Amino acid sequence: MDVNAAVAAVAAIAGVLTGVIATLAFRFSEREQRRPTRTSLHTDPVLPPGVDTVLSVLRSSAVVLDEADGVVKASSAAYALGLVRGGKLAVEPMLKMARDTRRDGEIRQVELDLPRRGTGRGEALAVSARVAPLGSRLVLLLVEDLTEARRIEAVRRDFVANVSHELKTPVGALSLLSEAVMDASDDPEAVERFAGRMQIEATRLTNLVQELIDLSRVQNDDPLEDAEPIRVDELVAEAIDRCRHAAGTKEITMAAGGTADLRVWGNRGQLAAALGNLVENAVNYSPARTRVGIAARTVAQPGGDLIEIAVTDQGIGISEKDKERVFERFYRVDPARSRATGGTGLGLAIVKHVAASHGGEVTVWSAEGQGSTFTLRLPEARAARDRAHQMSHRDDTEDLDGEAGRTSHPSPHSSDSSAYEIPSPEVLP
Repeated sequence: MDVNAAVAAVAAIAGVLTGVIATLAFRFSEREQRRPTRTSLHTDPVLPPGVDTVLSVLRSSAVVLDEADGVVKASSAAYALGLVRGGKLAVEPMLKMARDTRRDGEIRQVELDLPRRGTGRGEALAVSARVAPLGSRLVLLLVEDLTEARRIEAVRRDFVANVSHELKTPVGALSLLSEAVMDASDDPEAVERFAGRMQIEATRLTNLVQELIDLSRVQNDDPLEDAEPIRVDELVAEAIDRCRHAAGTKEITMAAGGTADLRVWGNRGQLAAALGNLVENAVNYSPARTRVGIAARTVAQPGGDLIEIAVTDQGIGISEKDKERVFERFYRVDPARSRATGGTGLGLAIVKHVAASHGGEVTVWSAEGQGSTFTLRLPEARAARDRAHQMSHRDDTEDLDGEAGRTSHPSPHSSDSSAYEIPSPEVLP
């Protein structure tokens, strides 16, 4: 009996242990089934609710990285900048920032220069990158393109520096010359010589201040508010008369030609100043006993006819690298010659702004040692006026419908760009 009881007790204990082990195994299996696998971490939606919507409206390029540095979400701007390639963040400094932020949870920000995609000229994109943790496992990268802001800041800084330098030169010269006059008060010839130099520097200073005022005016004013039809022949005659003395001193022949009785639509004062600057530059940069030609013609365009006014000289010409910069403020192809002729470096900048504000453009053809042709393209008076009236009528209609009116200026750029190829220079007889 004792043996049988012992066997029964052992069997009972074994059964109980078997049941306990089976129960534990069942529960462990259920727990393992509920635990997310590594694959499910990447396939299930991992962005917190609403984050996707917020990222879609941000102006910055946005990239969300997971714990394995995989790209969970990236905006189209991030792909356009070349930040994301093949599902990975392609910028190593940003990837290092993301790993450091994932490790310690600190927000980091840095400015970088990135190579521009698709160009072989070494151009760089200036960007500001900011990395912050997003939840417990994700990292958010926001990248702002600072390239245009940097360019504008550089232009502003150069403009201030150039204005300071250009104003300081004649002012300093006047100060020194006035001291020289005082010291030479007993020498009439010296006083006369220094006084003549003072007049030259005073004229240069006056021209610089006036051109700064003109440049500010053409940048801020709307020339089409007081627009009128203007005869091109009158603009050409005024430009020739303005430069007649300088051309006569150098024995330069000025010839006008082309199609007669053409009209453009715009501000007479601004257009006369623009064409006058082109003719004046042609005379100043041409050798003695050469020829300067001014020709006008009509060019048919689908959006309306254009008037081309070409100013051709036989001067020193412009190199390829200088042609890209001649319309910048204070830029001079030949600083020594500009100083000798009293040039300020603002004339072509004024021409560029006047042409743009009238819905046109100015282009240049040039070859070193062969001369240059500057072509001013403006909408023909009738086409420009009709277009302006159509835009005004459409704006009035939109106002009646409750929409905000918009003021549009005629622009030739709406037509095929192939129509704006720069013609070879034409030397008038």
